[in-house]
Amino acid sequence: MNWQFDSAHSELGFTVRHLMISKVRGFFDEFDMDVNFDQENPTNSSVVVTVDTGSANTRDKKRDGHLQSADFFDVAHYPTAEFKSTSVEVTGENTGKIYGDLTIRGISNPVVVDVEFLGTATDPWGQTHASFSGGTTIDRRDWGLEWNQGLDTGGVLAGWKVDLNFEVQLIAVPETEAETVAAD
Repeated sequence: MNWQFDSAHSELGFTVRHLMISKVRGFFDEFDMDVNFDQENPTNSSVVVTVDTGSANTRDKKRDGHLQSADFFDVAHYPTAEFKSTSVEVTGENTGKIYGDLTIRGISNPVVVDVEFLGTATDPWGQTHASFSGGTTIDRRDWGLEWNQGLDTGGVLAGWKVDLNFEVQLIAVPETEAETVAAD
């Protein structure tokens, strides 16, 4: 079965420590996915996620502007980040690991994303949806995101570890529609 990304029912978020004592959460308002989900044999699945780094939204315009600067994403030179899967491992009845390369600021590193398949459901209009949840933790320094400020009390202003998390829905594309799209 072919699937299409449902951006209206998906989100990609991140969490970073602030002042070593609290967490700041944000989202990327703009991202897209090219997904090949094989429900019968998930190890045959693949995904490419493209993120508009300029769409980082922490609900603070000054901080969001700083994230777009050369101190962080350097949006002027690197407007997108990308995750491209290399393999999928099934770890349980509805869980797995997606192995792949994460590219930020032109630097690629391997990451492992924990994923849970939440199931499928049919909406009132007859469309079948599949849903997934998951995430990973990265050290932003591995991608050259090294800006920080030391604190008088020790530690740093912005944590080095970043939790990335997602909730994603896909919509099944009927075979006849998928064949028409492929022929175009």
